Amino acid sequence: MTDAQETAADTSLRTTGGAPPDDVAPAPTPLLEPREGIPPVVASDDALARVISAFAAGSGPVAVDAERASGYRYGQRAYLVQLRRDGAGSALIDPVGCPDLSGLGSALSGSEWILHAATQDLPCLREIGMTPTGLFDTELAGRLAGFPRVGLGAMVENVLGYSLEKGHSAVDWSTRPLPDPWLRYAALDVELLIDLRNALEEELDRQGKLEWAREEFDAIASAPPAPPRKDPWRRTSGMHKVRRRRQMAVVRELWTTRDQVARRRDISPGKVLSDAAIVEAALALPPNTQALTALPGFGHRMGRRQLEQWQAAVDRAKALPDSELPQPGQALAGPPPPRAWAEKDPAAAARLSAARAAVSELAARLNMPQENLITPDTVRRVCWEPPKHPTPDAVETALAGYGARHWQIEQVAPLLVRALAAAA
Repeated sequence: MTDAQETAADTSLRTTGGAPPDDVAPAPTPLLEPREGIPPVVASDDALARVISAFAAGSGPVAVDAERASGYRYGQRAYLVQLRRDGAGSALIDPVGCPDLSGLGSALSGSEWILHAATQDLPCLREIGMTPTGLFDTELAGRLAGFPRVGLGAMVENVLGYSLEKGHSAVDWSTRPLPDPWLRYAALDVELLIDLRNALEEELDRQGKLEWAREEFDAIASAPPAPPRKDPWRRTSGMHKVRRRRQMAVVRELWTTRDQVARRRDISPGKVLSDAAIVEAALALPPNTQALTALPGFGHRMGRRQLEQWQAAVDRAKALPDSELPQPGQALAGPPPPRAWAEKDPAAAARLSAARAAVSELAARLNMPQENLITPDTVRRVCWEPPKHPTPDAVETALAGYGARHWQIEQVAPLLVRALAAAA
């Protein structure tokens, strides 16, 4: 980090949330530029081998980022991987030309990876053979440290005093060749990630939260891949309008057909057929393609074969026997929605109210979001089915069973013991 960056980082960490005096104009934030220019895109085995060698010989943590084509392509695969390490510089790797990065992942094994919002990038990195053994998440670090804005651009500006170029985060990263302005944007995403990590580590240590953060990072790095969602069609936007089981069957059939088409064409499902169109067809139950064409989302621009495809899905749902229609809702794996607690179990509602108030007060005192102190779902579960004897040990065991980390248990268990006792 340069002297100017160290000064900016030190000042911003001391004054986060403050404002300059009225008679002092804020200094303009300098726009960050790549230190070594835009690195060439690595798209061949030979070039990849050179990158692996350089990064294996580098030192310290590795800044890692990935770009996807969300909203354009099917799934969440990576279309560009960016890295930076002291002694190796920056690298931009094309996973289309180099689909197997397990060799790079092995070369970086044992090194700390720095990611911003790690849970967003880890699934697509895992698909191409890159899985960290340890990491530092700068977004999560910002949350724990109490920063009100934790996007990468905001964090770099507030902590290091540099402005990141904006405008290319939502582009179609599957485009080939990638335009130079996009590559510049991508390279800058890892340019100061190591500096940001170091400044945030100092701030977390100053606040007494560094060990908490390390527990959180370890939990992310060791978490298994998320299991496939059950009945993903139920998450169709506007689903709350669909009340009848026959209509729900139409949503399910249209969603499934759309997903098959999107997967085959490698295109975002929303570009095949919108959620709004699916819901309109479910509510209307059109008898034929002429009626379907009159619905929003199935207009004159849609070809006849497409219309017939969607109408066939509607007809399949309409022909199902009642025994094969979906049930109105998924069976709840946990407690009911809190709004129903007062009627179903007034004592549980009182426990939840007391617990929420205590957690909220502590989160404010610690200057962090409540959901990072303890997940709301964990609090609900403990309050809905508390230990028979809510002793400190029993409450700590319950929290650990729901996946709470040691530091969270240490902070929250005494509050829940008091809340459960008070409500009783």
